[in-house]
Amino acid sequence: MNASRLALPVILLCHLIARAQSQPQLPCEQEAVPAYPDLSNGPTVRFWNGNSAGTDWKPPACTGWAGTGFSTLVTTVGRFRGPSKAEDLLRRIGAISQLTGVRYWSTTHQGWQTLIVDAHALKGAQGNHQRQDFLPDEMKKGAVLYFEQTDNLSGKGIYRMRIDEASENRIVVDMENVNTMRFLLLPLFPPGELQTIYFLDRDSEDVWRYYGVVRTGKNASSLTTGKQASAINRAVAFYRHLAGLPTELEPPAAR
Repeated sequence: MNASRLALPVILLCHLIARAQSQPQLPCEQEAVPAYPDLSNGPTVRFWNGNSAGTDWKPPACTGWAGTGFSTLVTTVGRFRGPSKAEDLLRRIGAISQLTGVRYWSTTHQGWQTLIVDAHALKGAQGNHQRQDFLPDEMKKGAVLYFEQTDNLSGKGIYRMRIDEASENRIVVDMENVNTMRFLLLPLFPPGELQTIYFLDRDSEDVWRYYGVVRTGKNASSLTTGKQASAINRAVAFYRHLAGLPTELEPPAAR
């Protein structure tokens, strides 16, 4: 990573107060809301809960999500300088093992903490056979892949990753938990209640637009709701990882 990237300003434009636009508008053949910030700025992050955006929110068809409403929703929208070839960006997405060690700012501990304790690709949804990271030629449009990830809060979970689009100028990937995720013995997320999607669109030869959404469903445990600062910091950690930035880069998105 060159010095100019390390010096990239990371002032986060966190619009956390509801505006006239009460719901996000994903980049599904329409203008994105929130709008993409300039490359010189950090990502714009917004947090919605079921009260502020309504429990009847219908995910657009481009997500492939069937459930309506949410407990919480976080959108992270930004631009970053990345690889000029989509194949190299797919390789970064498929490198599941590289998620291990991703860090975020913990508002509870007021310090940087390891978010992903362990992560590895799987041969199938059962989770009993690990494999090497996914390669770009496996990540074609329509491909369904599985991986296992151990989160510092919600523990170990198996995720389904689907490649919705994979062209030279646009990549869309969505993920959701396959098994019930628990904290100690308490169920936090029934299957399909923790979902993520990110849209990557080429802006220029080596600049990409990023629109990421993290949704917790209406059936998620109340223990996972209302954690606004934590949800924002965790979403930004994944954005930074994908953008090739240090995940513990100062300042954190929310303290």
